[in-house]
Amino acid sequence: MNGAKALLAINVLLYMYRGDSGKQARATELFRLYATSGHMLLSTPVGQEFCAAGLRKRGMPLQEFRDATMAPLDCPVVIVGLPQIRSDIQMRSDSEFPSGTALVLAAAESGGSEILFTEDLSDGQRYGGVLVRNPFRAADSRSSKN
Repeated sequence: MNGAKALLAINVLLYMYRGDSGKQARATELFRLYATSGHMLLSTPVGQEFCAAGLRKRGMPLQEFRDATMAPLDCPVVIVGLPQIRSDIQMRSDSEFPSGTALVLAAAESGGSEILFTEDLSDGQRYGGVLVRNPFRAADSRSSKN
C-alpha cells in the first residue's frame, strides 16, 4: 500500500464475517490494512447495505452484527448526494453495471478513493480516477495492496 485511499465494496466487507475462509482472511487483512492506516473510506450505500445484508443474507447473530457494524463506521464516510446519483445514472446509461455498483463507484471517486476492492467488476479496470481490484484473484492478491 502506498497511501492510496480505498473503498471496500459490500461483498468484500461481508466476507470478513462469513464465507470461504481464504476470502475471509483476505477481506479482514484489507480492512485492517486500510482502516488502521486511515486510508479506508466507507460510502453511505455500502454502509447501508452492509447493515441490511449482515442480518438478512449472512444471518449474523445480533451481538456479532453490532460489533461488525461498528468497525466500518469509524472510517471516513462519503455521503451520497445528488452529484453521485447523477453520476450513477450516467454510468448506468453508458455501461451495464450490476445494481448499485455505479453508485459505489461514484462515491469512491467523489471521496478521493483511488482503489475500489470488489468482485463485481473487472480487475484492473479503471473508471475515472478509480482502479478496480478484485482482492480474491489469486494472481493479483499480493499486488492489489498498491
